[in-house]
Amino acid sequence: MVEYFNVLNERGKYTGEIESREKCHKNGLWHKAVALFIINNKGQVLLQKRSKNKKLWPNMWDITAGGHVLAGEFGFQTVIRETKEEIGIDVSKKDITFIGASISSNQKGEIINNHFNEYYIVNSDVDEKSLKLQEEEVSEVKWIDKEEIIKRIQNKYDGITDKQGCWEYLLEYYKWLEKQ
Repeated sequence: MVEYFNVLNERGKYTGEIESREKCHKNGLWHKAVALFIINNKGQVLLQKRSKNKKLWPNMWDITAGGHVLAGEFGFQTVIRETKEEIGIDVSKKDITFIGASISSNQKGEIINNHFNEYYIVNSDVDEKSLKLQEEEVSEVKWIDKEEIIKRIQNKYDGITDKQGCWEYLLEYYKWLEKQ
């Protein structure tokens, strides 16, 4: 299935254009993406291991769920859709907390990712053994202690994806939690 994205300008404004994922990544067209972290009552974050067949970051530990915002969608809708597709969890708009946004621009091989990213948190104590994983996207999931994920981030993304912004927003969320 071909995915289509709303094309944005470099300031994040809608251009009125809609292009395929392939064209956006080939030509470096700006578009939206989302990242979700599920955090349990112990402060652990649920990570997914990307499938070995993924073009970017195969076999790497990553955010709980996320992906590109399809044409006509808002970020929170993408979080709901991607969380269900990738790990089989139903979340609703009331479960989701928006924690920030950033831009990122990188090139890996022939893929040029120019993203306006939105970051979200869901607080939940889901049983990782009961999740239905989307095999073409996710090979496994696991809970990671707060201290371990902070160490991995600080150690140049040791064993995790080096996605710009995502992990920094998680760190900021943890700092905010400590003040509560």
